[in-house]
Amino acid sequence: MSIVINLDVMMAKRKIGLTELAKEVDITMANLSILKNNKAKAVRFSTLNAICKALDCQPGDILEYAPEDTGIQMNEKGI
Repeated sequence: MSIVINLDVMMAKRKIGLTELAKEVDITMANLSILKNNKAKAVRFSTLNAICKALDCQPGDILEYAPEDTGIQMNEKGI
């Protein structure tokens, strides 16, 4: 997957647990766990908004673009 969800990192920075965040965002612990463990296929903007509000962060603090491995290896000169 090209988009990585760093929710666990932000939760650790804010010292908030899964149960507490799930209650504050009004999402099931199961669905929040799917997000936290980077297993989600999609996320609603309303959910992202609620998470950002609860964690006092920006969407970019949670979502990160990571290019997929192309399987092409470069030598030490980058060729």
